[in-house]
Amino acid sequence: MKQTQITQGIEISIKPVYQEQYSNPQKEKYVFAYYVTIRNMGEETVQLLGRHWFIYDSGNQLREVQGEGVIGQTPVIRPGEKFEYNSWTEMQTTIGKMYGYYTMQRITDGVMIDAEIPEFHLIAPFIQN
Repeated sequence: MKQTQITQGIEISIKPVYQEQYSNPQKEKYVFAYYVTIRNMGEETVQLLGRHWFIYDSGNQLREVQGEGVIGQTPVIRPGEKFEYNSWTEMQTTIGKMYGYYTMQRITDGVMIDAEIPEFHLIAPFIQN
């Protein structure tokens, strides 16, 4: 299920997908891809500078991931435009969740924006009976 959040004109949509072909339940390895769309609904051009993720598994174990850009890019997104990418994470449990924020900067005045990434759930489909 796709989740969407809007922060100061920056719309972030996330769709997680379980990756059965890369997972190995016997070794407690559950891989999830997530598809991200970042849409600039505001009137100012922005640049994505960084990411900060909080990743929890069903044992409430937290992993924090932060760094520059996404997938090696720091895209500039003009008003009305979008940037899309996909990435993945590996869990040791069949259920988890992720959320966080992207650090964006308005090009015109340098104002920084922490655009919220909506919380989304990672659930291996074979446990949903």
